[in-house]
Amino acid sequence: MKIQSIDTYQVAVPLHTPFKTALRTVTVAESIYVKIKCDNGITGWGEAPPTHVITGESLVSINHTIKHIFTPLLTGESLLDREVLFEKLHKSCIGNTSAKAAVDMAIYDCVAKQCQLPLYQLLGGYNKAMETDYTVSVNEPDEMADDAERYVQNGFKILKVKVGKDTIEKDIERILTIKKRVGHQVKIRLDANQGWKVKEAIYAIRRMEDLNLPIELIEQPVKAHDIEGLKQVTDHTYTPIMADESVFSPIDARRVLETRSADLINIKLMKAGGIHQALKINHLAESFGVECMVGSMIETKLAITAAAHFAASQKNITRVDFDAPLMLTDDPVDGGVSYQQAKMALPDESGLGIQNVSLEQVIS
Repeated sequence: MKIQSIDTYQVAVPLHTPFKTALRTVTVAESIYVKIKCDNGITGWGEAPPTHVITGESLVSINHTIKHIFTPLLTGESLLDREVLFEKLHKSCIGNTSAKAAVDMAIYDCVAKQCQLPLYQLLGGYNKAMETDYTVSVNEPDEMADDAERYVQNGFKILKVKVGKDTIEKDIERILTIKKRVGHQVKIRLDANQGWKVKEAIYAIRRMEDLNLPIELIEQPVKAHDIEGLKQVTDHTYTPIMADESVFSPIDARRVLETRSADLINIKLMKAGGIHQALKINHLAESFGVECMVGSMIETKLAITAAAHFAASQKNITRVDFDAPLMLTDDPVDGGVSYQQAKMALPDESGLGIQNVSLEQVIS
């Protein structure tokens, strides 16, 4: 079972409404799709979205890395020796984690198909269903409250609310306004996307605690590189703090875990470089007694399906953030994970369970 070819395609799907965070605004979900074909006829799919402000990658760089570095390196190699493949993949270049993730998930898709198992069962088989949150983009307080109310009416019981833009007082006003609309029965996760300074974060979180706001966790309150500042926030607040952009690799995770700089870790395949490295991060966190969430960038259902297989397979992954496909005006993928409002279920077919990719929406 050897890799015969690796092909790339460019995808672009508009969003229903702009996705806004403290770091960026997105109106179109762009990705590079990867198709690996094996000499026994099995094919596997992967996806890599460009997220310049987080991974530093663009469509051009992702495509170039896959076509000119990974393809000549991996073509002809046996997928049954996947540890060798992953070692070559991750040693071939520094960074380029989204490009690595796309090839990684395509490899796993092929291997699970060869084993005639859904990928989540191959990886561990802990679970098959999960519940996603829905993201409220950062806007004016009343607009955010309108969005939050609509999402709750649509069946979502967990909201991921973007903050970290403008002032701390404006962020608190945003949360207060949302709370008045949705009440205390809805879980709220705040994501500052590195938008606060250390003292601002401590002040803001303590204010929210004093106001008894229903905050489940605060994600990445300070700059990604500021592990000491992240620890200060964690040590001086009661609300659980989650590291996101601070953790790309197992080495990053170990630094955060050994210093107790966060209470939770958000794993994303596009940061980790795929499932192979994500498994290492999760197992490391589990050994420290730290639970993980699996999140995503603005991705189509292809990458989300791979992330969902990984998340469902592991006991220590207790939360997911997989709402991105629900934000898109169209779906270029048949099969994969299915949604019933906030509830998600994985397919029973082998591999990722992707049945078809609409080539009308994919530009070679």
